[in-house]
Amino acid sequence: MKFAYADPPYLGCGKLYTKQHPDALDWDRPERHRMLIGRLEGDYPDGWALSCSTPSLPTLLDFCPEGIRIGSWVKPFASFKPNVNPAYAWEPVIWKGGRRGDRKRATVRDWCSCNITLKKGLTGAKPPQVCEWIISLLGAEKGDTFDDLFPGTGIFSETWNRVA
Repeated sequence: MKFAYADPPYLGCGKLYTKQHPDALDWDRPERHRMLIGRLEGDYPDGWALSCSTPSLPTLLDFCPEGIRIGSWVKPFASFKPNVNPAYAWEPVIWKGGRRGDRKRATVRDWCSCNITLKKGLTGAKPPQVCEWIISLLGAEKGDTFDDLFPGTGIFSETWNRVA
């Protein structure tokens, strides 16, 4: 099976990535995210996952096909920002498809709880536990292909290579 994971600059957060990506500000346009979801749907019919922010979730859901699900990465330790209350202490992961579960495989929760990463060189870098959870959500196994569409720190591909 062939899967993809996308962790693009979140809607409205392009300015955080202009040093790494010359087109980062383009991700502040909802249309760019609509195109990405279309690509995921068209190129990865076996399954895909997309990380996003809670403020962008209503916009992105309008672009999603039927059959998606929403998971939650819950952050017991998160970055608390001044004058932001309540804190943004969870992130949605939209996913579709994946290998069907059976009694031989452990049931995967639709949420993951682990702390954020610090000092990884890229805002929003995911911890390995989140990567493992996303791989499990889709039921990916050794022999499958898993494309990381926004490699950033490379942690997702490193995790996939370790667990596959």
